[in-house]
Amino acid sequence: AFYLFFFMQNQQIQYSEKYFDDNYEYRHVIIPSDRAKLAPLNRLMNEAEWRGLGIHQSKGWVHYSIHKPEPHIILFRRPLEKK
Repeated sequence: AFYLFFFMQNQQIQYSEKYFDDNYEYRHVIIPSDRAKLAPLNRLMNEAEWRGLGIHQSKGWVHYSIHKPEPHIILFRRPLEKK
């Protein structure tokens, strides 16, 4: 039973905590390898594409960079609200 649970846990999407700089908030999302094979390696995904991989986030997040050594890690950012 433990092995099945461990396998199922590894097949789920994992969302990082948010991290920030002066202009953006960031997060990375780790997707299962079977879904990562469906993601393009040579361009950024639009919102419909990353949502199609099963990634759920609130409005405003943009896929902004590709980390080629680990294509299963999708990098997102969105502008901070100006105060």
